[in-house]
Amino acid sequence: MKYLLLIGLLVAGATTKAQDYNVALIPDSLKTDADAVVRTEYKEVHIKSLEKTIVKHKYAITIFNENGAEYAEYYNRYDTKSPLYDISGTLYDASGKKLRTVKRKDIVDQSMQDGMSLMLDDRIKTHNFYYNVYPYTIEYEDEQETKGTYFLQGWYPVNGDKYAVQQSKYKVIYPADYQLRYKEYNYKGKPTITTDKEITMTWELNNYKPFVREIYQTSHAEILPQVRIAPTDFVHEGYKGSLATWQDYGKFQLMLNKDRDALPDNIKQQVHSLTDKLTSVEDKTKMLYDFLQKNTRYISIQLGIGGFQPFEAKYVAEKKYGDCKALSNYMVALLKEAGVPANYVIVYGGRGSDRVDETFPAEYFNHVIACVPNGKDTIWLECTNQDVSAGYMGAFTGNRKVYVVDEKSGGGYITKTPSYKHTDNLELRTVTATVDKDGNLQAEAKTHFTGLSQELQHDLLHTATPEQRTKYLNEVISLPTYKIEKNEYKETKGYIPAMDETLIISSPNYASTSGKRLFITPNMFNKSSARLPTDKPRKYDIELGYPFRDIDTVNITIPNGYTVEALPQNINLTNKFGNYKVNYTVTANTIQLVRLKERLNSRYAASDYEELAKFYEAMYKADRAKIVFVKKEG
Repeated sequence: MKYLLLIGLLVAGATTKAQDYNVALIPDSLKTDADAVVRTEYKEVHIKSLEKTIVKHKYAITIFNENGAEYAEYYNRYDTKSPLYDISGTLYDASGKKLRTVKRKDIVDQSMQDGMSLMLDDRIKTHNFYYNVYPYTIEYEDEQETKGTYFLQGWYPVNGDKYAVQQSKYKVIYPADYQLRYKEYNYKGKPTITTDKEITMTWELNNYKPFVREIYQTSHAEILPQVRIAPTDFVHEGYKGSLATWQDYGKFQLMLNKDRDALPDNIKQQVHSLTDKLTSVEDKTKMLYDFLQKNTRYISIQLGIGGFQPFEAKYVAEKKYGDCKALSNYMVALLKEAGVPANYVIVYGGRGSDRVDETFPAEYFNHVIACVPNGKDTIWLECTNQDVSAGYMGAFTGNRKVYVVDEKSGGGYITKTPSYKHTDNLELRTVTATVDKDGNLQAEAKTHFTGLSQELQHDLLHTATPEQRTKYLNEVISLPTYKIEKNEYKETKGYIPAMDETLIISSPNYASTSGKRLFITPNMFNKSSARLPTDKPRKYDIELGYPFRDIDTVNITIPNGYTVEALPQNINLTNKFGNYKVNYTVTANTIQLVRLKERLNSRYAASDYEELAKFYEAMYKADRAKIVFVKKEG
């Protein structure tokens, strides 16, 4: 009996033995360049039925320094339809010794209020040990139930910069008669598959060295391993649908939108009074878009299926507010009443413009806009902004794949929003300045911004208070000491909107003096700030951002009696990345600088990096070049 009891205790001890989180057990190859290392992770997505999915997640991460501290916080969102269970957590020191465990009172539970939403049923639970004796390890575990199968959690084992993975496992379990779709990205190998009453698929990642982000790098989705899963048939909030094809995706949205575009009679009358005398689609669209902007405002409302289904057009007409879905649906209804065909368009707004995979239908989106199909002249409409120009998408929703919900095509289709060329994104500046004998500067800078280049100035005019605008302007210009005495803005709306900015600036001691010499840096506003590191070989492709054209013409009058002692050489650089030119002219006591900088494209091979670094270094130095004057004798 004693022998059997001893065996039983040994077996029980073996099954409950804690994971050893001694940092010394991490391979050196994973520690180099790492801020954090995933010691172990297990994520299980168990599809019980169309109406129920269970997700179990357990992970442990070793944090090496304060840069990795962001990975130490537990964070998970939930709502009444997706409750969180059994949250536990433990803190370990560098040797793997247990220090503390999570107590229920320590878990923060709060609403996901974002400052824009009237109602949200999303909540978050968070926890942090706030420990700073490095290295240390945190371990968390939870379980979440989702009522439905529309959203199925994928696997993204590499969570950020300087982040390594010792071991991560992802398991998906689903009924044998269910058709699950999946797609791997940047993953070597295939899943392990077992079949019984249920199908189990398992992916695993081991000893993945720290991912180190590079400047101007392409998106994580192109580089890091991940697995996406998506349903065919699904149930969401009691609604049945399919994601087997993109047409099915559109059919589901059409079902949610059905009969929600009816307008009150008084709004119908206003539509006709505004548009009946107009003849072109463009004029009618602009008129009704202006009506929308003046008579509604954006408030997010995310309750239940409301996250996908727009509020009725009558609701928006009565309340004069709505979220992106409601306002876009309302805009489509206004246009329909005016005889202008329009569409409800689903998009991912913000960073992540390349996230939509046409070969893998899934829910990629977070925003809704509208469009008026008109061949190559399709008019795109951002319905949540009361100030933006009709037809302008900008950085938030421009140059990306979107889904156009379209009943005529049987559901909808994917297309792309407008992209903006370097000739659309202009910054044309003329500076007229005077430097007195003590080196003090008085200047007027007039700048014409267009396209993507005007978005900051647009926000300064429409979003910032005068105090916020002045504060920002007094911090952003690359002068040692200066003050914005006056600022003015004028907007010109259009498919390529424009902003005209006028600044009156004073800058004491702008020019430096030494004995008889006067030193002046003519380029005072538009200096290239990037110097690219070249100490390590480039691994990933280069993505610079949007194309643009900047032209600065700077005229500076200096005191009489000086002659040029040293004048920088004119520069003319042209390559695959763009153009950069600087020309200096000195006549009597007047300096003129003309500077051109153009970026033509954004995507380049990693092998181009060394040439790019040389180009940026040349611009950095040229933008800081000084002219040296010497005072004439007598």
